Amino acid sequence: MPWDDRGVPPGRGSAEPLWRAIAVFRFAGLGYAVLLVVINRAHYSRPDWAWAVIAVMTAWTVVTTMAYRRPERCTPLLLGADLVVTAGLLLSTAGLQYPAAMRTGVMPVTAIWVAGPVLAWAVRYGRRAGTVTALILSGCDFVLRSEDIAVVLNGVVLLLLAGVLAGHLARLAAEVEAERQHVAGVEAASRERERLARDIHDSVLQVLALVQRRGAEAGGAAAELGRLAGQQEAALRALVGGAPAVSAAGDVDLRSMLLPIESEKVTVSVPAQPVRLQKSAADELTSAIRAALDNVRRHCGERARAWVLVEDEPGLVTVTVRDDGPGIPDGRLAEAAAAGRLGVSHSIRGRLRDLGGCATISSVPGEGTEVEFRLPRGAAVPVARASGTGLGCGAWGRTRRSGSWWWTTTRCGATRWRVT
Repeated sequence: MPWDDRGVPPGRGSAEPLWRAIAVFRFAGLGYAVLLVVINRAHYSRPDWAWAVIAVMTAWTVVTTMAYRRPERCTPLLLGADLVVTAGLLLSTAGLQYPAAMRTGVMPVTAIWVAGPVLAWAVRYGRRAGTVTALILSGCDFVLRSEDIAVVLNGVVLLLLAGVLAGHLARLAAEVEAERQHVAGVEAASRERERLARDIHDSVLQVLALVQRRGAEAGGAAAELGRLAGQQEAALRALVGGAPAVSAAGDVDLRSMLLPIESEKVTVSVPAQPVRLQKSAADELTSAIRAALDNVRRHCGERARAWVLVEDEPGLVTVTVRDDGPGIPDGRLAEAAAAGRLGVSHSIRGRLRDLGGCATISSVPGEGTEVEFRLPRGAAVPVARASGTGLGCGAWGRTRRSGSWWWTTTRCGATRWRVT
């Protein structure tokens, strides 16, 4: 259990039930103190003053209950005053009871009411503050009943437990509240993106798609206009999709980072269910994939096509990038590395190596190039599972080339892409 609280976040939603519980405890403790004064009245040398202390305890209980209802009032000044008042009332027992009563283990006039400041400091500032407050009040109790160490130790243990447990509960409540607010914010942003996507799809995207299709049919200058419209449609779809949402656990859906790469020259195929990866790993993997696609455009020409396939397997995420270019001649990668051109070794293989994965490059002259990225999955990130047919098959199978076709076999069937 870590002790570096650094203060419990003062969220009203998470702390309010705890402050109400402290108020209930104070009134219950006050009632118990009244009962003990009645039962142990023979042990009090000045019973009238004991009832005066009970009256002060009652007034202070009402004051703190009203003050703690507003989180902004729970300042160190108020909490410190609560501690001082409680310690003073506890020490007043020395002038109210007979010395023999304290030696025989009779409860102080404050009884369990004394734990109120311990709980308040723990809820507001965490376990450390609750522990320190418990030790201060335990020291006051030791001054009163130093001759009965066993009874004092019982009080110390109970106060320490109260401070630690209350601080821990406050921390858990704050963390749950923060996670709830994060989830609510992500859901609200997702709903807004979906609304904008629907509005744009019903207007601008349909027009751009129509211009692309009619331009391709007309040919000539209109074909170029259609191509530009298709590019703008893809860019607008990526913009509407927005940035990938990061979950409370710090992971993202890899699909949301790869689908914007798709264009008329690049086909991206992903599972139907989310492919969760840690945000930093997903960023590096996406950068390596973009570097591979940049190599396709740079070395294979503007007419070259590329395919990106994402496979979600237990303990492993595999992304394969293929192109229909002329391939890489034997020894070309070694020559590039020797000449100081480190794009493949640093931007692709280096990124995967730093993440604990690997990148394998396979190429046959005249038959294109295949780059396979294999990235181990963190143990805390779940594997996507799905049922159904078509693209909703969950994990993809292996992909092979047969003549002028790429074949991708899944658990539900097969998909093929023409590359020549």
